[in-house]
Amino acid sequence: MFNLGQYQILKVDEISDFGYFLVDPEAPEPDPEMEVTEEERRARRILLPKRLTPKVPKPGDLLRVFVYKDNEERLTATLQEPLITLGGFARLEVRNVDDRGAWLMWGLDKDLFVPYREQNDKMEAGGKYLVHLYVDALTDRLAATARIERMLQNSELTVEEGQEVDLIIWRKTDLGYNVIINQKHKGLVYHNDIFETVKMGEHRKGYISTIREDGNIDVTLRPIGYLKIEPNAKKILDSLKSVGGILMLHDKSDPDDIRQQLQMSKKTFKQAIGKLYKEGVIVITDTHIELSDDSTANKQ
Repeated sequence: MFNLGQYQILKVDEISDFGYFLVDPEAPEPDPEMEVTEEERRARRILLPKRLTPKVPKPGDLLRVFVYKDNEERLTATLQEPLITLGGFARLEVRNVDDRGAWLMWGLDKDLFVPYREQNDKMEAGGKYLVHLYVDALTDRLAATARIERMLQNSELTVEEGQEVDLIIWRKTDLGYNVIINQKHKGLVYHNDIFETVKMGEHRKGYISTIREDGNIDVTLRPIGYLKIEPNAKKILDSLKSVGGILMLHDKSDPDDIRQQLQMSKKTFKQAIGKLYKEGVIVITDTHIELSDDSTANKQ
């Protein structure tokens, strides 16, 4: 009836001195001719403590609440908004560590627990870690794990090449950055496809560029059509990136200057910057070329 770790729309059924009793508006009403026990009555209601709501709801009002367990392990509703919901991922800060594990700040009055067995390296107070929210099968409590790898699978893919996807920046590798794709799959964005600083736990839009035979997925932060720019144009973009977005060359530059900086002919250079200009990726001036403020390269 109540979904632990998730948002729900519930109805105010009764108001007491210490809170609001909520019920599922979709749940069938008890048969008025049948006697309802106190245990059954409690099972169909959940408390929203007054201290967890700035509103003053009335009986019959519908409220969007998050369901969790309080310090006494009772199902509780709150209007506070957590930084992570069941099955999701988020980078959270550790408030403190004790002999059982770490406690994360996640936007609720009760901190989120990470057992030691669910930590890759021992977490430290003040540190920030990417975690996944799950329900512990033994205790039926919400908990977090930093063992992200086992929460992802690439054996049954739900994406295809060219598709726009939601990404979470996961970890840095020698090749690039591992990312979480649609909260289901593992992918890789290569270093040479990143045109600005990315942060661990950051949410981004991305595009599936290649799905390999072994199930590994290559991802780009730029639209697929942008990737199809011919190699010389890409070489110019890489050069622009390496020098901060401005290259002191233009369509009237000396051929020797172009060849020295880019190892290409003036004709090839002009063709490439012409394509980039038409795509809105660069601006061409009388003295230089630079990444456009509106370009995908500059934003990504």
